[in-house]
Amino acid sequence: MSGATHVTAPGPRLYDRAAELAAVARLTAPAGDGGVLFVTGGPGEGRSVLLARAADDFPGPAHRVAAPGHRAPWSGARALFAALAPGAPEARRALRTARGEDGLAAAVSGLLGGLPVLVCLDDLHLWDAHSRAALAAAWRRDRAPGRPAPRWLVSAARHHRLPDVPGAETVRLGRLGPEGARALLLDLCAPPPAPPVVRRLVEEAAGHPGVLVSAVRRLGTARLAGGSPLPEQPVDGAVLTEVYGGFLKHLPADARRLLTVVALAGRTEANRTGASRTEEGRADAGRIDAGGREAAHRLPGVAVDAVLGGARAAGVPVEPLDGLVADGLLCRADGLLRFEDPFLGRAVLASAPASRHHGVRRAGAPRPVRTASALARGERHRADRLGPPAAVRALAPAARGRSHLVRGLAALAGGPVMDAHEALLRAAELLRDRAPAEASDARFLAVEAAWAGGDVAACLAALDCGGDAGGTERDFLDGLGAALTVRLGEARPALARVVARDGAEDDPRLLLRAGSAALVLGDTAAAARIHARALARARAEHRTALLPRVLEHLAYAELRAGRYSRAARTAREGLRAAEPVEQPNTAAHQHAVLALVASVTGDGPAVAEHAGLALGTARPHGLVQAATLAEWALARDELGRGLAAQAAARLVPLVRPGPRGGHFALRMLVVPCFVEAAVASGRTAEARSAAGEYAVWAAQGLDGPAPALLARCRALLAQGEEAAYWFGEAVRRHEGCGNDFERARTLLAYGTWLRRRRRPGAAREPLRDALVTFERAAADGWADHARSELRATGGAVGGTADRTAWGLLTPQQQRIARFAARGATNREIADRLALSPRTVDHHLRGVFARLGIRSRVELPGVAGPDPRAPGQDGGTEAKGLVSSRARRSAGSS
Repeated sequence: MSGATHVTAPGPRLYDRAAELAAVARLTAPAGDGGVLFVTGGPGEGRSVLLARAADDFPGPAHRVAAPGHRAPWSGARALFAALAPGAPEARRALRTARGEDGLAAAVSGLLGGLPVLVCLDDLHLWDAHSRAALAAAWRRDRAPGRPAPRWLVSAARHHRLPDVPGAETVRLGRLGPEGARALLLDLCAPPPAPPVVRRLVEEAAGHPGVLVSAVRRLGTARLAGGSPLPEQPVDGAVLTEVYGGFLKHLPADARRLLTVVALAGRTEANRTGASRTEEGRADAGRIDAGGREAAHRLPGVAVDAVLGGARAAGVPVEPLDGLVADGLLCRADGLLRFEDPFLGRAVLASAPASRHHGVRRAGAPRPVRTASALARGERHRADRLGPPAAVRALAPAARGRSHLVRGLAALAGGPVMDAHEALLRAAELLRDRAPAEASDARFLAVEAAWAGGDVAACLAALDCGGDAGGTERDFLDGLGAALTVRLGEARPALARVVARDGAEDDPRLLLRAGSAALVLGDTAAAARIHARALARARAEHRTALLPRVLEHLAYAELRAGRYSRAARTAREGLRAAEPVEQPNTAAHQHAVLALVASVTGDGPAVAEHAGLALGTARPHGLVQAATLAEWALARDELGRGLAAQAAARLVPLVRPGPRGGHFALRMLVVPCFVEAAVASGRTAEARSAAGEYAVWAAQGLDGPAPALLARCRALLAQGEEAAYWFGEAVRRHEGCGNDFERARTLLAYGTWLRRRRRPGAAREPLRDALVTFERAAADGWADHARSELRATGGAVGGTADRTAWGLLTPQQQRIARFAARGATNREIADRLALSPRTVDHHLRGVFARLGIRSRVELPGVAGPDPRAPGQDGGTEAKGLVSSRARRSAGSS
């Protein structure tokens, strides 16, 4: 489809689409008041044809817009603007100046400007999330009274979750009946096919219009006329790949691989039982009833446990299974899996690479060895106990809603979080009028899932589904929505009311909501306090399933507040609580927190261990927040070990915006660490750009230490004495922020800068202050760094470790080190001790290695006392050094 305005022409003919055409007629009626009509259907079922027919029949201007060719943010918006105003500079300016979904929605409404126009959007499921959210906002906007409103005809795949638009109508395309299929076939062929060919093709296509069109195109005139025999399978893999190939290509790779496993298992079972199509069964295969529904010719069902076992053996992730069932691509009933659309199963087999077939076979293709009776005895997987989708659809809405709520909770605890998001949104919709309290829980959990997945558009979708909420929940939904769209003036008062009201409650669920609101406001102390109360209530009420989530929230709040030892203690308890109730997603977040704490203490092996465990779960389950924390911990550990270039390279993706970057709520928190690493590794331009964006964010007041960290970034980027001013500002602004570790890092950077500017006396005070703070925080790695810098200034550092190391030196090494600490050169020491300068140099190298220092400049801070009485040998040594210098001076003159 093109994005150009469609010129009126004879429209395509449609069959068995009376209800759908009537819905289009209502939308496009001259006396109509605009609106949105959603058309859903499977691949090849005629969505695009229906849109083309509507555009042809509409008396006014009609725009047809195809899905964009790539999924970059706002790519769909650009395609829409190009269609609505091709070549118009004002349209391009509106797109460039629009900010966020609401801004773009206003721009679209302004561009249409009260025109009675029909906009046909194809394949909404292929548009990027940003553009989908903007379109949904445009569809929900109030129309000006007395002005014509645009009409929107929108197509989407059947499995796509449509936005909640008041007054919108939805029609679902189905298969054709026998008469409709025959009429379409005769319309496609000139001259008409032979009657036996018509019967065969109608049966084989099973009422699927796209399959019928593709099969006719591939057969050719001779076969259609009956002059040549039809192939054994007129609807073969090539036909199905043509119809379903585009749909399969846009599915996630792991979902496609799992569908291949199910399809191969079904074919294996068909071959084993003789249920595949044979000459005896061909007469009944693919037959459709009067309603156009397929009665046979489907891959048999296979046991769920067998599929899961075979997938794991082949290295295929099983996490997408629940999502494929929820989307209606697979049907799960009585412990068996089968394709809802048999053509889809055959298309999967036809389009999958041969290597994928062989890989599954080598791993042991799953075989349906479990029977329904065995499953009934309790051998089925725990997730299947929630019931098959067919049974769920037969339940009352409230029961269905609770079923989705349970599924969402299970996925939130141990599966892909975006699967949890979809299930929880469905639960919120079903329970909204029937169980408001449970619907409220489902909405908050859906927000949690989207937040963990780092998906802003999904967060906003969850917030939008609470249109009937009131009171404190309304404040939470409005406040968080305003914060996510950077309308902080609206967000602050609403979220502050949530903190005040829910923070005074005793219900752990409400306390979690209040604590989350406090974190968004940047009040980390209040968030930690409220989550601590939630923990106390959950323990008192023995809420073992809720306890890991509460500990996860509390650990993160303590981390944000800079209370690292408390955060570590809470995270370790969270790991212990998550294990017995099988909540690996929560455990991944706790491992990420422990990795960050270990990066503070300088425990490199612990950082690697916890970050690896966090990423092992976070990546397959889409836990963007936990993955960002783990990567940040690895980078901070690398920076502490002097690997600045490596740390900067790791942090670059985390500070970049967009779907491939880090978590949207953590991106700015990572910037100061990135600036430090980037400056140290020569990436100054990138550091300056990131610091500029950080300055805008710091001015919003959402993070207490941000002004001090911004001043530190400016100091690191400054030239000459300007850096001293910004370091001083950073130290001043750190007072009262409550994060002593970051203050110590600023002091360390300041002291290092002073030492390198040859101001050792001025450098000692900030370095000593930093050292004491690091030692109190048990940040051993950072303390060693501060101790080394302090030695380089000639300042005393003390400490048991230094005295112990001094005691391990040989007497000769100690004497040489004392001379060097007093400023003697190698030649002077050699003259005094009757050694060669090369021997002195060799001994000093051994001293440096034993004491852990890098040069003789650090020796005054670590040299031990002279065991002999002062004024005796010490005085003699000093006199000897003076005499040595005097002799050399006289000789040279």
